[in-house]
Amino acid sequence: MPNPTAAFLVIGDEILSGRTRDANVQVLALALAGAGIDLVEVRVIRDDRDAIVGAVRSLRTTYDQVFTSGGIGPTHDDITADSIAAAFDVPIGVRDDARALLEERVRERGIPMSEGILRMARIPDGAVLIGNELSGAPGFSIGNVHVMAGVPSIFAAMVAVLVPTLPGGTPTVSGSVVVERGEAFFAAALAEFAREHPDLSIGSYPFRNDDRFAVEVVVRGHDRARVDEAVARLAVVLHEE
Repeated sequence: MPNPTAAFLVIGDEILSGRTRDANVQVLALALAGAGIDLVEVRVIRDDRDAIVGAVRSLRTTYDQVFTSGGIGPTHDDITADSIAAAFDVPIGVRDDARALLEERVRERGIPMSEGILRMARIPDGAVLIGNELSGAPGFSIGNVHVMAGVPSIFAAMVAVLVPTLPGGTPTVSGSVVVERGEAFFAAALAEFAREHPDLSIGSYPFRNDDRFAVEVVVRGHDRARVDEAVARLAVVLHEE
């Protein structure tokens, strides 16, 4: 049986403007690979209600799981929670369990509750909270859509809580071979090798190594023995070329 599929919707004008570099794709991709959930699509969109609603409605009918990051903070431009509620056609408001989490955290910090902090307790009807140990402000899951913070440390904390609870499949494993030559020298051999191993994903990734060009060829699959065997054979093939 194939693994469940997933999409990641990154929400934020700051990502599209180049002001902020996304650090969450890798965190989610690695967690999903370990859980046997195949990340198939990553989409970046602006802080716009219609854009979020449209993307969520499209992605949740296409993939088994959809993850979002960004836009659930305390400021006026944090519109993700409201947009998700609109995508599911459900009301949104301050919820007692989310409020309790935030009240506990402000007591610990010795700061007063504010309207901005309370805004992070607004949760769409029917959603399940996603906790985190860092800020106390929850994310939430509704249907197959999981809504999380954009701050990388908080996002990672939410992923650690959420992903192990989701139905998964066979974890993805990988191995690699480094070749200190340009891709053009072995492209034909690599293409033939990929045709001979249709059950494996084989990618070629150039990089610079001490002022020399090199390439890391990565083999991915769901069977460790099969991947290791392919990597060993690939090392011979590439260095023979």
